[in-house]
Amino acid sequence: MKRRKYFFVILITALVLISCAKNVEPTSTDLDVNAIRTEAVSTFASSLTETLVATPTAIFTLTLTPAPIETSSGETSAPQSTCYNLLFIKDVTIPDGTFLQDNEVFTKTWQVQNNGSCAWAPGFTFSHVGGDSMRGKTLVLSDPIPVGAKRELSVQLVAPAGANGLVQSSWRMADSSGAFFGDTLTVNITMGTIQTPSATANP
Repeated sequence: MKRRKYFFVILITALVLISCAKNVEPTSTDLDVNAIRTEAVSTFASSLTETLVATPTAIFTLTLTPAPIETSSGETSAPQSTCYNLLFIKDVTIPDGTFLQDNEVFTKTWQVQNNGSCAWAPGFTFSHVGGDSMRGKTLVLSDPIPVGAKRELSVQLVAPAGANGLVQSSWRMADSSGAFFGDTLTVNITMGTIQTPSATANP
């Protein structure tokens, strides 16, 4: 703004000098009118250039920090023992597919072996873990079973009423802390009416 005012003062002075120059003979000491005009134009152009300088603007940078990714350790399963193991050897009674009547009471016996590195202690349990319980009760060991020994495990069961087809019950051994170990032992019985194919006469 100050330079513009200065420009207008110079311009007015120049106009006065020009008007005077028309009435007075120019001498060597008089101001050059063309030089005054040139300087006034230069000053005005300089003031316009300064006012047109762009004002710098602040630049903001947004930095996104990714959230930490949570990893899953997987589903938890039933606790497993480390030194105990049980190996199924054979069915002693009630082979797979044995046909039974509704509510028929029977005893299922498996032969197993302690093939782990630790003896089974009294208090270990043999219990139902899947399928139809068939009213079976948990078996509790009363005597220790050393490593390598073979034993028979027996549970009393009742065939369910109203069932038809294959009925299964699954059982496992567990240590004193409840951790299961070894093979899963099963009993598989057949229930319902057995359809026998009718004989056809040969032509």
